Amino acid sequence: MAKRILNMVPQELINLTKDEFLSAIAGSEGRVLASETIGVTIPLLTDVTNAEFAASMGADLILLNMFDVRTPNIMALPKVKPEDTVREVKRLTGRMVGINLEPVDDEAAKENAETLWEMSAGRYATADNAEIAADMSVDMIVLTGNPGNGVSNKAIVDSLKSISERVGDRIALCAGKMHASGIVGEGGENIITKDDIKSFAEAGADIILLPAPGTVPGITTEYIRGLVSYAHSLGKLTITSIGTSQEGADTDTIKRIALECKMTGTDIHHIGDSGYVGMALPENIMAYSVAIRGIRHTYHRMAQSLAREK
Repeated sequence: MAKRILNMVPQELINLTKDEFLSAIAGSEGRVLASETIGVTIPLLTDVTNAEFAASMGADLILLNMFDVRTPNIMALPKVKPEDTVREVKRLTGRMVGINLEPVDDEAAKENAETLWEMSAGRYATADNAEIAADMSVDMIVLTGNPGNGVSNKAIVDSLKSISERVGDRIALCAGKMHASGIVGEGGENIITKDDIKSFAEAGADIILLPAPGTVPGITTEYIRGLVSYAHSLGKLTITSIGTSQEGADTDTIKRIALECKMTGTDIHHIGDSGYVGMALPENIMAYSVAIRGIRHTYHRMAQSLAREK
C-alpha cells in the first residue's frame, strides 16, 4: 500500500512523482491541508517567505498564487536561478508545491489593470507555461481564477485539454473554481455542477476544485457532498477551498468550515491567501489542521526536521 502524506517526512514530500502524489493524498483519507500563499506581496514576517510560515503552521501542500513561471518572484526567498525558484521553496519548506494558472478572459480581466490581480505572461493557463512549471518541479497545477479575472468553466476546460496533452503524464492537474472569478452567471450553485465536473474529468483533470461549504452563497455541505461523491465515482480526487477571505475569520469559523468539508468526503482541504494579504492567518492554518486530523498529526508535521530522510 502506498505511503500516506501523514507519514511522509519532508525529504519524501519534495520528491514525489505524479502517481505517488495522487496515491499518497488518496491514502490520507481527507487529512491533507493545502495553504495558499502569495509571494509578490511583503511577507507577514518580512524576511521569511509566506510559504515557510504556512508550512511551519502545519500545511502539507503550499499553493503559490500569482506565481509567474516566466519571471518568478517570491519575496524573502534567497536568490536562486529563476528555474530553481520552486525547488528552493521546497528545500526551505519540505512541502509539496502547487501553482495557480488562469485561463482568463482578457476583456473581463481589464478591470484588474494596475491592481494586485493584474495578469502577467507567466500566469496564463497555457501549455507552454505548464511545461515550464513541470520543469521547475511543481507538483500540481490548479486551473482557476483570481477575483475579477473572468475565468469561465468553459475556458478552464479548453486550457485543461491542451495542458493535459502536454504535461498530463508529469504533473497533477486540478480544475475548478472557489468563487465566481468575475463571471456573473457562474455564482452560487452555478460555480460548478456535475456537468462541469464531467467536462473537467474528460479534459484531463486529476483533482476537482470545489468551494468549501459556507464560503459562497448557496453552497451547502449537502450540495458539495454530492459533487464530491460524483467526482470520486469518476476516479478523481477533490479539494474543497476557502477562497472568500474567510481565511481571515475567527478560529471557530475555520473549524466549522473544516468539519463541514470533512463531511463532504473531500481529499484535500484548502485555506486561502487573504488573512490579510499573502496568506491565511497563521492561527487559522493550525486550527484547520487540528480540526481535520488532531494535535498529534498537526504537531508531527510542524515539528519534523527538514533534514529528516526517513
